[in-house]
Formats: sequence, structure tokens, C-alpha cells
Amino acid sequence: MKELNRTNFPAGERPIKVLQFGEGNFLRAFVDWIIWNLNKAGVMNADVAVVQPTPHGRVKDLAAQDGLYTVCLEGIDNGKKIQSRNVIDVLRDFIDPYTEYDKYLGYAASEDLEVIVSNTTEAGIALDTSDTDFSACPKSFPGKLLAFLKARYDRFGGDMTKGLAIVPCELIDHNGEELKRVMNELAKIHGMSGEFIDWLNNANHFTDTLVDRIVPGYPKDKAAQICEEQGYTDGSIVKGEVFHLWVLRKEPFVQERLPADKAGLNVIYADDITPYKQRKVKILNGSHTAMMPVAYLSGIDTVREAVTDEYVGRFVKELAAEEIKPTIDLPEDELNAFASAVMDRFMNPFIRHELISISLNSVSKFKARLLPTYNDYRAKFGKSPKHILFAFASLAVFYRGKRGDEDIPVKDDPAYLDFWKEVWKLSAPADIAKKALSAAELWGQDLDEDDNLSLVSGYIRSILENGETAALKEFLGE
Repeated sequence: MKELNRTNFPAGERPIKVLQFGEGNFLRAFVDWIIWNLNKAGVMNADVAVVQPTPHGRVKDLAAQDGLYTVCLEGIDNGKKIQSRNVIDVLRDFIDPYTEYDKYLGYAASEDLEVIVSNTTEAGIALDTSDTDFSACPKSFPGKLLAFLKARYDRFGGDMTKGLAIVPCELIDHNGEELKRVMNELAKIHGMSGEFIDWLNNANHFTDTLVDRIVPGYPKDKAAQICEEQGYTDGSIVKGEVFHLWVLRKEPFVQERLPADKAGLNVIYADDITPYKQRKVKILNGSHTAMMPVAYLSGIDTVREAVTDEYVGRFVKELAAEEIKPTIDLPEDELNAFASAVMDRFMNPFIRHELISISLNSVSKFKARLLPTYNDYRAKFGKSPKHILFAFASLAVFYRGKRGDEDIPVKDDPAYLDFWKEVWKLSAPADIAKKALSAAELWGQDLDEDDNLSLVSGYIRSILENGETAALKEFLGE
């Protein structure tokens, strides 16, 4: 078979308008795939230079294929199975700043450059107060970016028209604002001039983003088959789900340079991305977290099996429709469309998503993903959401560590595991529920309020005496 490169598979060349920090699977299956679509639609004409953010990365592997690689998208869309394979051709230069620092800083002089994107993990946007030696490649991502922007400022004499659209994709709240804050702190520690700091803040435009696509990565089990079918060798295949969502805070400067919402993709520029963040965390992540103990204790092992089960599937749909969606401030049609897409994602036959993997750190997940809905629901309706309470009861029983005669490999913070050991030294469901609900050290609040105790203790009693499936049927009124 032929090697995948630009000699064997000629591809167009466009101006390098995007500098990308990160060469991993997610950016290649998400941002670079979006840029490829924008180029195809004729709304953008841009290639990408990739910066390796750590000393050990994959820019050499990407360069060996001239930046070409295959994106395989698989999933359910509107109830139909979808599979697509496309060669992405937007990566055109590859920089290891640790060994090519001059080349890296050289891009600061580019007249074509307009956009910086990044995905350096959640830990990437963090202040390293010692990262102030710019004579060699800085250690942190903010340090690298600050050195780059200072070089650009110097090259263009502080020209306010030479600022860039800075679009981080790290999974932290207010990622654009946080990156800007860290950059300002580091600039002050470095003793940079007020004129530069003014240019940093006013010529450049940092925007908050929310990204959403499951990207399993390199398909080890299918790579040889894919290459055989495609007729070339590709060591950088990346697999992703069909669903994608990119929400960016509305910023005309950024929109003009990155018109990502102009090619019919699921990209939104919004005045406030907070409701979309809530939608994702509450509907997608919250459903995952609530589903896990209910399905797992019912003898189900995967997300797909859970949502296709008659009773667990109904539980998840009712949870979303009756308790989660009413707490999110977005139009009903948008919420319904997203909830429907979430169910399609859960039913993806191409991804085996183990419930036991979702169970990792379930205490903190319950607190982050379900308690906001619980509190918003109570504030709006003056009562507790019963589906969330049933999930709470199931989670408490999950932490007992038994599914029938089988031991459950429960993984969580040791202090939380010790707490649940103490809980399960109790025998009466009411005592178990009381201790679990009132554990403000776990939940950040006391959940023993109104009739929660009687409801949760009743659910726990039913699960222990009759089994999860029977308890679930009773809860659903079957």
C-alpha cells in the first residue's frame, strides 16, 4: 500500500493562519476537522502550524505523513448509523519549540497568522511563577504563548492591528478569561512594560469556549482494516463520534477570523456560553452519573445497554425531561434537540462505554453534575426531584460494594471510601439514608430536608430487599 503523504496524495496549500498548541487526537478530530470543513465550504482559506506543547509529542509522526491523517467518525445521527472517513489536509507545518525555538518565535512575524487554538489539558492553563526565562523555550503553555506574543509585539512595534484571536479548548470554566488572567500575572512577574500589557489585553482577543465530542483516538483494533479499505498506510488515524458541538463566546474579532459557524456545523457563537455549559453538564454528564448506579446494580455493564433497557432507558429519559431540562435557561426546542442527540450518543454501537469506568469518583461527579440540578429544581418547584433521589439511593447501595454475589471495584477518594464503609456498618435503611443525606462534607450541603429521608430510605429498603430492577419498576409505577 502507498504511504499517506502529499506526494502520493496531493493536497492543496493555503496560508498558515492558525497556530495550534497541541497535536493530540482531540484537536485533530475536532478543531482541525472543523477547519477542513470551513475550507471545503469556502468560508475560510487556512492551514495550521502545530506546536508540540511538551518535550515528548507527535509532531515528527505527523510531519512524516506531511500532516495528512484520516478522521473516522462513527455514531448515530437522527436514529441512523453513520460512518465516514476523510483525509484531513490542514496541518502543514510542525514545530517542536524545545528544539526549534527560533522557528517557533519566527511565526510571530507572520503577516498571515490570525488565530491561536490550544488544548493543553486542564492543567495547561496554570500559572508557573518561575517560568520567566524566555531565552529558551518556556516550560508552561502560558509562558510559551507570552513569549510568542511578546515577540510579535516587538516585531510589529506594538501595532494594535496585529493582535490575534486566541481560542483555548481546555476543559475548564471560562477558559479564555482564565488564560488571559494567567498571562497578565506572568507578564507582571516578568516585569513587562505597561505598553505591552495594554497590547496583550486590547489588541488580542481571548474567547471562552465549550467543546464536546467523544474522541476515542487511534483505533488499534481496526487500524489495519481501515488502511486496507482506504488503500494507504496511516499511523495517525483518529476515531471520533459523529456528534460535535463548539460554543464560543460571541466576539466579532474572533468570528471574523474564525467563521466556524458558517459551514453548517454544530458551532454556536453565543453572548454567554454558561447555559450551554449547564446543558452539557446537566443533561449529558448528569444523565451518565445518575444512570450508572441504577443500571449497574440492574446487571447492566455498558451505556448502550442501559439506555436500550426498557426500564433504565425510561428512567434516564424521564430524568432529563422532567427534572433536568426545566432547570436550564435555553429554548425548549434547543434542549429537546440536545437531549435527543445525547440519547443517540448513548446508543452509539461503535463505542463500548463501560459503566464501571463512569463510576470512578462518583461522589464528586454527583456533587458537580447532579446537585446543581437538584438545587435549581427545588428553587423552582419547592420540592426535591425524585429521579435524582432514586439515583442517590442507588449510588449509596453501589458504594456497599456488592452486585449480587459479585464484588464491585469501587474507586474513589480514600476518605470517601472510608465514609461509605462507616455508612454500611449500619443496618436500618433509615439510618443509612440519614447518614448519607446529612454528609455535608461530601455534598457541600445537608440533603436531609423535607421528605428526602423517607423517600431515600424507602428506595434503599426496596433495592436491598427486592433488587435494583424491581425497585426501579416500583419507582416507575410498573
